[in-house]
Amino acid sequence: MELMTTDGEQVENSADSSEEQGRLFRDARRRLNKAIQFFPISPDVEEQLKYPKSSLAVSVVIRMDNGSRRAFKGFRVRYDDSRGPSKGGIRFHQNVTLDEVMALAFWMTFKCAVVGIPYGGAKGGVCVDTKELTKTELERLSRTYIEMISDMIGPEVDIPAPDMYTNEIIMGWMSDQYNRIKRGKFPGVITGKPLSLGGSVGRTDATGRGGMNVLRRLEEHLQIHPHQTKVAVQGFGNVGYHCARLLYDAGYQIIAVSNSEGGIYDPDGIDPYSLKQWEQEHKDVLAGAPTKGTSQTIGNEDLLKLPVDVLVPAALENQITSRNAHEIKAKIILELANGPTTADADAILHERGVLVIPDILANAGGVTVSYFEWVQNQTGFYWEIDEVQEKLQKIMEKATISVWETMVEHKCDMRTAAYIEALKKLSQAIEAHGTRYYFNLP
Repeated sequence: MELMTTDGEQVENSADSSEEQGRLFRDARRRLNKAIQFFPISPDVEEQLKYPKSSLAVSVVIRMDNGSRRAFKGFRVRYDDSRGPSKGGIRFHQNVTLDEVMALAFWMTFKCAVVGIPYGGAKGGVCVDTKELTKTELERLSRTYIEMISDMIGPEVDIPAPDMYTNEIIMGWMSDQYNRIKRGKFPGVITGKPLSLGGSVGRTDATGRGGMNVLRRLEEHLQIHPHQTKVAVQGFGNVGYHCARLLYDAGYQIIAVSNSEGGIYDPDGIDPYSLKQWEQEHKDVLAGAPTKGTSQTIGNEDLLKLPVDVLVPAALENQITSRNAHEIKAKIILELANGPTTADADAILHERGVLVIPDILANAGGVTVSYFEWVQNQTGFYWEIDEVQEKLQKIMEKATISVWETMVEHKCDMRTAAYIEALKKLSQAIEAHGTRYYFNLP
């Protein structure tokens, strides 16, 4: 187990990172640098946000069902805790790298600040293909990972949550393992847990619902009418499905959906409820699902280029790049994945007049309801679903209008405006401890 403080160069030259993945943290930093041009910050603030506060790389060794041992690379990064305990999900994916986790922790720092919840940013991950593990092996992996990072997390320090290929069952195992290690009951150490273990109602669809809240709050500004608005969703997991479902309920036309196995396109419309049922019954295969007209199969890359009004990337990062940004036909991109659009693609899309509603705003619903869960765990008082959804909508809409007004004021793209709003809050927290100007006063 190795504890280290890393910077961009170390990650960029790491043997763990591919050339493409090595750009993630650098890309994230570029967005911050652009925002600083519009909202100058003190050198003290810039220095504090330069590198992660701490990074942990571990070897997660478990006994497989056949009796053999197998080691998996695991990571946990705490980027900044100026505004409160750090917060961030844990993903299980075969392409997880330290560079990716650093970038995700960086984005979480700004995401929490944008919506005004009192958290810093963190992220964790294990490099594993969960489809290759049995359920008992997955449990051992989850518990062993928590053992390896247990000294770095805690309800007042760093609070993990589910992310890609992790869920409430896995969070339950992790929470239980932490309780065993610390010999107590600490429900606030992990969010996204099952309801019976201290989870919050409304957490399952929170990210998709938050994205829906953002888009609906902007309908008047964007002059869009749900019944006349066509939507394509890349990624039909928890986030993409619930966003598609909620937009469909609001009258939006869902005409294309894809998952890791491929996609389906029908210009006459798709019912997300029926499609999810078909997907579950046919082992993730969407082809052949009943739609409102004549459907055709479509690849993930082709889905991005469809003639729709709203494109919702809800899968992996780096889906919209300089290679395909010129072919995007949507006028609005609602980013529900983390980092689906590269910095180079951002510039192309902005020049073409495409509005990108950035991930650090659009997908902040998940961490917001995770915050609600933590508050309920800390107080021992739990809310009803209507209260959770009402509080979520209020926070998301308030943040959306603040970002929109900042965009108009500075005449910049919406992502830069979101970073400006986050920088305001982060600067206030960091400068409250005193800056070089304070200490140099006579």
